[in-house]
Amino acid sequence: QVQLVQSGGGLVQPGGSLRLSCAASGITFNIYNMGWYRQAPGKQRELVAISRSVGSTDYAESVKGRFTISRDNAKSTVYLQMNSLKPEDTAVYYCNAGGTYSVFGRYWGQGTQVTVSS
Repeated sequence: QVQLVQSGGGLVQPGGSLRLSCAASGITFNIYNMGWYRQAPGKQRELVAISRSVGSTDYAESVKGRFTISRDNAKSTVYLQMNSLKPEDTAVYYCNAGGTYSVFGRYWGQGTQVTVSS
């Protein structure tokens, strides 16, 4: 049984930082692309960042230079470090396994709320 268990998130002021974690089980983690998506109210779910099994990463233009995706294959965990947060980053964030830059994968985390507000 595949599980993606997220942690982190919460309320932060504009300009602040948060780190999200996603621990995977039931998959051979090191061969999976791992992504972070987000969905704001009334909007479609969008890719934030992807960490490919081969080691490369990609980011949405809106978060480049502020967010960093990383992974620890030994711990089967992917992280999203979010700095210089803006109110428009407010959304539910989901981790995802098995996707590409254009198509999300089959497995999802439970989602975690990130709220950026003063």
